[in-house]
Amino acid sequence: MAREIEIDVMVLGGGGGGYPAAFRLAKAGRRVVMADPIGNLGGNCLAEGCVPSKAVREAGLARAFAVKYPAFGLRGAVPEADWRGVVAHKDRVQNIRYAQHKAEIEASALTLLQGEGRILDEHTVEVATKDGEVIRYRAGSLIIATGSRPHRLPIPGAELAVTSHDFFRVGATLPFPGRLAVIGGGYIGLETASMLQNLGAKAAVLEAAPQILPGADPDLATFLHGALARRMEIVVNAKVTAIERTGGELRVLYETKEGRNQMSADCVLMAAGREPALPPGIATLGFPPGDKIPADSRLRTPLRRVYAPGDVNGRSMLFHSAVCQSLIAAEDILTEGQGVAEMNFLSVPFTVFTEPEVAWAGLTAAGAAQQGLKIATSLYDYRTDSRAQIFGETEGFINLVFDTATGRLMGAQIAGLDAAQVIAPLALAIHTGTTARTLSYMAFPHPMLSEGINKAARKFCL
Repeated sequence: MAREIEIDVMVLGGGGGGYPAAFRLAKAGRRVVMADPIGNLGGNCLAEGCVPSKAVREAGLARAFAVKYPAFGLRGAVPEADWRGVVAHKDRVQNIRYAQHKAEIEASALTLLQGEGRILDEHTVEVATKDGEVIRYRAGSLIIATGSRPHRLPIPGAELAVTSHDFFRVGATLPFPGRLAVIGGGYIGLETASMLQNLGAKAAVLEAAPQILPGADPDLATFLHGALARRMEIVVNAKVTAIERTGGELRVLYETKEGRNQMSADCVLMAAGREPALPPGIATLGFPPGDKIPADSRLRTPLRRVYAPGDVNGRSMLFHSAVCQSLIAAEDILTEGQGVAEMNFLSVPFTVFTEPEVAWAGLTAAGAAQQGLKIATSLYDYRTDSRAQIFGETEGFINLVFDTATGRLMGAQIAGLDAAQVIAPLALAIHTGTTARTLSYMAFPHPMLSEGINKAARKFCL
């Protein structure tokens, strides 16, 4: 029989949706237990997502930069890519961060168990630890933050495809793909295709929707499609019907408006989105297995003492968003629902780490119009920017969306060099209701692309 322990808060999942709340609550004196199958912090982001993929991406960028040497008056050969060395670099970064997190756990009052939690009811969770012990916890509040996993299309041969897990997990043994076929033109598929092409792979992307980055601003999608199509094949409106193994290669069968087609590859990456990874027993709470958990702006579910921050609610499936959601859930628990902190999903920045990058936050012009807002846009063209000129990367833009009645910044879209960095102050401006006038008089550093923010703002209001 499982022994039973009374605690204040049970947290399922050690990723961005779970551990910030766990640390905050433990620091405030609450008795907190967190259960995670990995037994450390970081969740999917560190295990096989954001951090390791960007370590590989930076290796690709370092190699690709050598192609640009002549423009800087430099000479030298493009270095050969050592895939095992790149993977070793990725592993080293992951292990550094795991050691860092272990020290953080040891310095806290938090109890972390390596194991999976099974929900028995809204206050009771049973954890089977790696040592075989089963512990039952009775908690005043429950935080479900078990993240997400790659979605596999229900097609014949789907098991022949790999996922981001196979590329980026610690100790990954997947050989370097000379020919990579990617199913899915979302950010994961595009980023992986871009970084591996920079390392020497021949990459191709198949996307079922009419544009890559489905749901993103069409101008950003068009820009990125044009830039990436110079380096790889991209097919939109492509419905993948099957994957087959023929001899020593794989074939991806797909249909377009023109008819049936196929693509040969050494490796097929399934990047058809992500789905919530819900814990066992979730149905006992009335939430259907495999479906996202409904959560409000304080991350409360329909069950008052049950919270669902992060990917499990499907509202903003990004690590940095999960961290913010986690802290807001902790605030709501600490204040017994009387706090003022709420999640502003609209201002969360979305970044795509391809080469070139794109990023956005807030409303697009079309989205603002659908809400009945009268808006005006102001565009800053990279062709006029000094940093872009220095790097010879003058294709790109910063587009700002302003409310004409108040002058407030409602949205921003960036395409090109440094987009992932420049979106951060704009996301903050959207979150705080900053006006074009304030942005126009802000002195940004020169010569940096962030100068484009106040130049675009000046075009609107001065």
